[in-house]
Amino acid sequence: MMLEISEDGRTWVLSGPASSYAVHVTDRDELLHLHWGPRLGLADAEALAVRPLPGYWPFESPLDGREEYPVEGGPRFVRPALSVRTAGRRGTEWAYEGHDTEGDELRLRFRDGDLTVTLHYRMRSSSDVVERWVTVDNRGPAVELLRADSATWTLPDRDAWRLSQLHGRWGAESRLTRSALTHGEKVIGSRRGHTSHQHLPWVALDTDATEERGEVYGCALGWSGSWRIAVAQLPDARVQITGGAGHDDSGLLTLGTGESYTTPVFAGLWSDGGFGGASRAWHAYQRAHVIPDAGRDRPVLFNSWEATEFDISEEQQRALAGRAAAMGVELFVVDDGWFGARTSDRAGLGDWTPNPDRFPGGLKPLADHVHGLGMQFGIWVEPEMVNPDSDLYRAHPDWVQYQPGRKRTEFRNQLVLNLAREDVREYLWERLHGLLAGAPVDYVKWDFNRCFTDAGWPDDPYPQRLWVDHVHGLYALLDRLRAAHPGVAFESCSGGGGRIDLGVLSRTDQVWTSDNTDPLDRLAIQHGFSQIHPARVMAAWVTDSPNVMLNQRASSLRFRFVSAMAGVLGVGGDLTRWTEEELAEAREWVGLYKEIRPVVQRGDQYRLRPPGGGLSAVQYVLGDETVVLAWLQAQRYGEPVPALRLRALDPAASYECLETGEIHRGAVLLHHGLRVGLRGDLDATVVRLKRK
Repeated sequence: MMLEISEDGRTWVLSGPASSYAVHVTDRDELLHLHWGPRLGLADAEALAVRPLPGYWPFESPLDGREEYPVEGGPRFVRPALSVRTAGRRGTEWAYEGHDTEGDELRLRFRDGDLTVTLHYRMRSSSDVVERWVTVDNRGPAVELLRADSATWTLPDRDAWRLSQLHGRWGAESRLTRSALTHGEKVIGSRRGHTSHQHLPWVALDTDATEERGEVYGCALGWSGSWRIAVAQLPDARVQITGGAGHDDSGLLTLGTGESYTTPVFAGLWSDGGFGGASRAWHAYQRAHVIPDAGRDRPVLFNSWEATEFDISEEQQRALAGRAAAMGVELFVVDDGWFGARTSDRAGLGDWTPNPDRFPGGLKPLADHVHGLGMQFGIWVEPEMVNPDSDLYRAHPDWVQYQPGRKRTEFRNQLVLNLAREDVREYLWERLHGLLAGAPVDYVKWDFNRCFTDAGWPDDPYPQRLWVDHVHGLYALLDRLRAAHPGVAFESCSGGGGRIDLGVLSRTDQVWTSDNTDPLDRLAIQHGFSQIHPARVMAAWVTDSPNVMLNQRASSLRFRFVSAMAGVLGVGGDLTRWTEEELAEAREWVGLYKEIRPVVQRGDQYRLRPPGGGLSAVQYVLGDETVVLAWLQAQRYGEPVPALRLRALDPAASYECLETGEIHRGAVLLHHGLRVGLRGDLDATVVRLKRK
């Protein structure tokens, strides 16, 4: 990052490789947004800073749509990013106090009496992503923080903005939709206590962008609890995007004397490379600055859930492990059912000790056996939940979220533990730390299978803080476990894609994208996911056909594997029912995936054709190597499959098409393009190219 500061210390320009972000404090201590877009210099920013604001009108404010971080109070009518209540008074009237820098971070400080508000800005090296967050410090009597958003983003004057977002539900997450932005506000978010299946905390705006051309502005929030992003087209056609933790303005928390609150990061990106260029920039940023140990490729895993569900035993797991190892699997994961009285979803959650009838010697004998087969060993947990039928709940019924005098809602026969409580976090730390220390566990699938409903905390003077402090408790517990067990990888799961955001991705190695493992449905889910997040964290499984859990659709083993190979490959079927022919074919696919894995997980991604038509394809490029995955979803009247124009290849170079055997049959490399001959049993293909 390059940071330029004017001589009077009131104009700042942050610049990355291709873009700049500029703000200015006026003589009246108003913080104005100047520029977000293509690179500019300090002189240009100072020229923008001296432009006069519009005059005051009885029903309009010259600050609206121009202020960098609007607060409640004063001559403002837009949605406030900051709302504070003290005894008998609401709102903020701040004065500029100064700025300082530390490394690649810029801090702007403002004061209102005993309250200090610091706006943080950071652009990481070799990235155009702007990270923004806010710290509120209180040095006086207690104040109530009703709302503290992480940032307000101001877009330049344009006609006909278009909004992109990711929406969905359980089993149909991360579906991309684009619509015209009209006057007023478009609000998305979650009231559920977690990121949610319904919306991912990301939006993008453009006017006429295509996949590879045009300006795109995107914003992504790093928060794993309830959240809100509001996109407002103001009366003068200016657009502002405001977002942060919490969905409503009913109160985040109280700040006593000497206490502070730091918001999550709300990151923004400008790109002139279309939706694909923006996605690749987001992916590179996350691999470099968000995802732990992103340079290490994730292993091929087998998960036992769909093979066994709750009918689990050590002998059965050993049999599955033997078949998985023979297939080339690198990580064997025991899912739900290994602990407590967990013979169904009605009991056992919270009692994190191996079931003595199913695992007489604990987990260590099975883990040692799995390691002896050359695989890593993993387990499933759901630490934030508890069944009423459990030893934990019987001992501590007050540890769950509940409203006094009201029925305790049970979804999936479980309640939510209050991780805002220190005693709850300490209990979970002791159990999980002991579990990881007592057996050679390499991987933890961390699930979260229900939303907040009765989010009460009767003994706390400000119970609303539970919504924020539960997430902080989750983060603290994950951070503590990772520090104590640096060799253990963690996957975030929430009944599928219910908790996927930059906050949880900074603490986990991958995420479970959806409980829907149908390979055709997955193409649309994975297409939406790729708008913001990289293949390196996108777990995808090959399961049995037909898909009995969801839609009864039958699909070829080829289609299932090629669909799952677009991310972190996993297998979740009942291998004891697979034929020898299927197991042999699976070994080939697993072997091929290991060859292309570095390109898929670490390469630049190009969406060649989106799902929904006849042919869908995605390309990955890393150095001199290229991988193309293609799927034939439908074919009408015997029409030939169209050629794919490949991206990011050197027009002066020639490329070798690396094809080996039946897996690659049906693909012909043209000059900077690919003709795929898919039909009948060849409904998917993988093509590898290498520059000669």
